[in-house]
Amino acid sequence: MTKATREIHLPQIGDEQLKLLERLSNACAVSGDEGEVRKIVLEEVRPYTDEVKVDTLGNVLATKRSSVERPLRVMVAAHMDEVGLMLTSDEGEGIYRFESVGGTSVYDFSGKVMWVGKEHLPGVIGLKPIHLLEPAEIKRQFTVDSLRLDVGPATGKVKIGDRAAFATPFIRQGPSLRGKALDNRLGVAILIELVKHTSPLIELQAAFTVQEEIGLRGARVAAFSLNPDMALILDSTPAYDLPTWDVDENVRYNTRLGSGPAIYVADSGTLYDPRLVRYLVETAKAHGIPYQVRQPGGGGTDAGAIHKQRVGVPSVSISVPGRYHHSPAAIVRLSDWQHTMNLVAIALIHLTSKVLDGER
Repeated sequence: MTKATREIHLPQIGDEQLKLLERLSNACAVSGDEGEVRKIVLEEVRPYTDEVKVDTLGNVLATKRSSVERPLRVMVAAHMDEVGLMLTSDEGEGIYRFESVGGTSVYDFSGKVMWVGKEHLPGVIGLKPIHLLEPAEIKRQFTVDSLRLDVGPATGKVKIGDRAAFATPFIRQGPSLRGKALDNRLGVAILIELVKHTSPLIELQAAFTVQEEIGLRGARVAAFSLNPDMALILDSTPAYDLPTWDVDENVRYNTRLGSGPAIYVADSGTLYDPRLVRYLVETAKAHGIPYQVRQPGGGGTDAGAIHKQRVGVPSVSISVPGRYHHSPAAIVRLSDWQHTMNLVAIALIHLTSKVLDGER
């Protein structure tokens, strides 16, 4: 270990980090309208980086240069956007039609309180009371088009095209955290800390991306622009770790809360670079950091776009497990956030190009 690496201090989660995550979670940044989160990111990373720019799609690309010649260029990405809805038609009296944005269902919206527009105006998605429904209405499957967002007389402050996000304030509940958009404000919070505590032996290319929830659009542009040697994607993955209603034991879990960061080997968009997967696993074992392998299956991260740019980018994803993502509130463990941050920080401290020398 060199003198330069010994001077790196691992970031720790304290009151400052919790307040930052609270600000990030409470900010509204439905895909295509990520300005509130982007503003927070810029405030946090500008004092610690050599170059910061906002590209044409709205990605924040922050570069922290190395103290060595010809350093390894490492892109670390975390998406800023969240699922929600967009107002599409004004029906008068503060009633609006809307379309969902990102991976949600009609059941996520029915009867929910929302924050609407730049001023976070309160609104509610109307639903006929269950005790007033006829039997035929209960059986009938309803759609987003059958729902309306009611903001009341908003004196012209709401307009077509405005986004709306779930109105769920962030709170801490003992060892757990609850809030909206923890997918992926947790990744954003981790990346901000990494910018502040990165090894000078690599060139860190921090990419806070947009429009991940609607097709990895920002990541595609960011990776082409940065042209990294490798990429590490930070996200939060659903944890299917609850008991099931029809069997004694849930044997289909992909991650569990409290078991540490989830390292990806495959998902619907990416077969991850096995050299980087091995490196993360070996790093976790060497430093006593609990970890889990996210079981292959559906879903995906910004890696789905990043790994296919230019001549290809060796990529790996690592996530904080969380329950109830893409719903009004998610639940995560504080310990999983800390262990994920520690694993990535240590991995970056010791990372060299030799990681990619072995067979894929």
